[in-house]
Amino acid sequence: MPALIAASAIRTCLGDGARTFAALLRGDCGVGPIRDVDGARLNVTAGYHIIDDDRHNVDQHRDDRRPDERAEALYRPSRWLADCIRDVLADAHLDAARQRLIVLVGTGLRELRIAERCADDTGQASIDAATERLHFDAAVREVCPGVAQVITISNACSAGGHALALAQDLIDLGEADAVIAAATDGMTESMLAMIGRFANGPTPRVRPFDRDRLGALLGEGAAALAIVPDRTPDVRPLARLLSSGMSCDATHETVPNADGIMRAIADAFTRAGRTPADVDLVVAHGTGTALNDPTEAALLQREFETRTTPPLITGIKGALGHTSGAAALMNVDVAIRCLHGSVVPPVVGLRERLDEGAALSFVMDAPVEATLRLAQINAFGFGGVNTITLVEAA
Repeated sequence: MPALIAASAIRTCLGDGARTFAALLRGDCGVGPIRDVDGARLNVTAGYHIIDDDRHNVDQHRDDRRPDERAEALYRPSRWLADCIRDVLADAHLDAARQRLIVLVGTGLRELRIAERCADDTGQASIDAATERLHFDAAVREVCPGVAQVITISNACSAGGHALALAQDLIDLGEADAVIAAATDGMTESMLAMIGRFANGPTPRVRPFDRDRLGALLGEGAAALAIVPDRTPDVRPLARLLSSGMSCDATHETVPNADGIMRAIADAFTRAGRTPADVDLVVAHGTGTALNDPTEAALLQREFETRTTPPLITGIKGALGHTSGAAALMNVDVAIRCLHGSVVPPVVGLRERLDEGAALSFVMDAPVEATLRLAQINAFGFGGVNTITLVEAA
């Protein structure tokens, strides 16, 4: 059954949700020099960082901080996550003391950066603490001490989408009065090293669906959505969560599988009782990589091939980078703002569309105003873990 999205909050390199959406409409790009690692050694010299204040800025390399202070400053994904959860708790008027509240946290990298650094910086005690913080229970309970359960889902780049799907299941089954579907990720040296292997030279910026795209870059951030049952009294929902379709094809570690993605698409529409003919907007996965973009574009052409006019398509990774496990929920937040504002931001970095997307209606160069009712949100992860989310204007 459908559920209601009662609140949504995100943190990106461009700010909170309102500032991020305004920047997307302007076509801003949040890319900057890579921080906190030797980018030249990793073949990654740019990224989409959240610039913290001096109190938490790990790039200051201050020597006057105690080891525990230096370690705590590195728990940046936890802080962004807590900020987003705090916001949706307030906006949705949720109270864990009165309601059965569950929090699901999707992530690709968890707090791996602190685990990478603490052996050299702070010793065995901090290694043990870092291992415990790979699960986000402590971060969530700091802002929501009465929460019934905190579950961390480490499921690659579609983790946030999986959290949202499971949140709707928990609501449908009556296991919770409200569920917060959240996600967070920061950059890790190991992940940067991996994406550095996918390009001959450093990628200067992400250019989704562009003929001359050069590859992905990581972004940082968090997101949280408050999910409550349909027809909940006294709730003014942002949108209606119709369905999520999921698949796990597991055909290759990194190469997207078209059949697996199509199963997720079919699953989403079957659950929602809708068809691709109903879609007004697609917020695409759009990583700017050699294999993802042509696969996704070809699938979108296949999905909408019977339509005279395909739906508008946008993507946000050219502006925000690839935020790993948080990417799906950031896409949902942007989709909701598009539905409310009847406007779709352009795909930042897209100049000349790739051949596989020649017949698609990518939003380019400037925002497009349109009447929007139903949005499709794509999220694909390593190993073929895919989610397709359908969100309708409330």
